[in-house]
Amino acid sequence: MATILIADENRKIENRDDISSFLKPFGIYHECWPLEERVDPNASQEEILNAYAPELKVLMDQGGYVTADVINVNPDTPNLEAMLDKFRKEHTHSEDEVRFILKGRGLFHIHPKSGPVFAIQVEAGDLIRVPANTRHWFHLCADRTIRAIRLFQDKSGWTPHYVDGGVHANYQPVCLGPSHVPVSATFEPLLKA
Repeated sequence: MATILIADENRKIENRDDISSFLKPFGIYHECWPLEERVDPNASQEEILNAYAPELKVLMDQGGYVTADVINVNPDTPNLEAMLDKFRKEHTHSEDEVRFILKGRGLFHIHPKSGPVFAIQVEAGDLIRVPANTRHWFHLCADRTIRAIRLFQDKSGWTPHYVDGGVHANYQPVCLGPSHVPVSATFEPLLKA
């Protein structure tokens, strides 16, 4: 399940209801969907999209999304660093960014117009919708693996619009694991450069 990290306030939010309440004013939507009960996360793209077809249809109808695919990123992905460099810089999109995480973990850093920068650590089972024109960037966690369903409003896919003077360099990607050390003032320098 997702975790929110607010480095500037040395704060972490883990409760599902608290996460939804925190994200709502920013127009960000989050919920959890079932995984293996439905389909193996390593199944083919067609099997995965078919398994989640009822939920995807509702999302597509509500958001005007016209296509869906499954992205699979792992340490063996060709040109991984070049691909990740596109995600790591603060940018916006002219359409929503919708992801349902099937496997792996990553951090969406959000730079809202008002309020502190925060990171949403997503993992298997998390569905997130980041609205169009939201300043953000993305990092993979240490295992450098993520498999996710993506929804698009434009069949050509998303195009990043990079932000001049983005703050992404001021924040380090710190993913929390199952046995993580609690966030405290001692570790604040790790969360914020």
